[in-house]
Amino acid sequence: MELLIPDWPASGNVRAFMTTRVGGVSTGPYAGLNLGEHTGDDPGAVAQNRVRLRTRLPAEPCWLTQVHGHAVCRADDSAASRSADASVARQGNVVCAVLTADCLPVLLCDLRGSVVAAAHAGWRGLAGGVLEAAVAAMDAPPQELLAWLGAAIGPQAFQVGDEVRAAFVKDMPACAQAFVPDAQPDKWRVDIYRLARLRLARAGVARVYGGGLCTVADAERFYSYRRDGATGRMAAVIWRGI
Repeated sequence: MELLIPDWPASGNVRAFMTTRVGGVSTGPYAGLNLGEHTGDDPGAVAQNRVRLRTRLPAEPCWLTQVHGHAVCRADDSAASRSADASVARQGNVVCAVLTADCLPVLLCDLRGSVVAAAHAGWRGLAGGVLEAAVAAMDAPPQELLAWLGAAIGPQAFQVGDEVRAAFVKDMPACAQAFVPDAQPDKWRVDIYRLARLRLARAGVARVYGGGLCTVADAERFYSYRRDGATGRMAAVIWRGI
């Protein structure tokens, strides 16, 4: 199992990583460590892959039903709805997790290591304010927060239409800098990492790390829905140690 470890100065009690597709027992288009249950993969293979992941964690992750929205759930509240695209936890050994295959996973914590969060940020979630919602749910001074951007679709591969650009620019004109005209009429190439940094900055989070790993460009390491259609999912996880 290959793990991407955030390159950030987080408190020593914070643990975090993102998986790649390397390792695991899935085959065919899902070959490797597919952790997504609703991808069309063999459920038994996904279950085995999740068991392998679990050996690296202090508890079963708080798996979300991701809907490309901006709802945030309390991972340390067993009664909270899991239909959300971000989760936050203050209790120790409670694992926040998101699944991605081109969308941007964002992990957050505060400098003291007292609160952690994970967000699933596709373009709809970003435009809808999922990062701002996650920051608000952490209930910590934004200037004391750290964010890490995991692997996602890169700017050379992410082509979108006018409606996507309009959704961002209408809400935040500065987001126009993340869009470059494509050779195809009425299309744009967009830098999702820059969009995330802009949205985080507006929420007061200036300490942002990671970004730059393109899921589409590296088929050996990463799943990519845009590249392959039928594909697996990777996980980005974070928790506070005890």
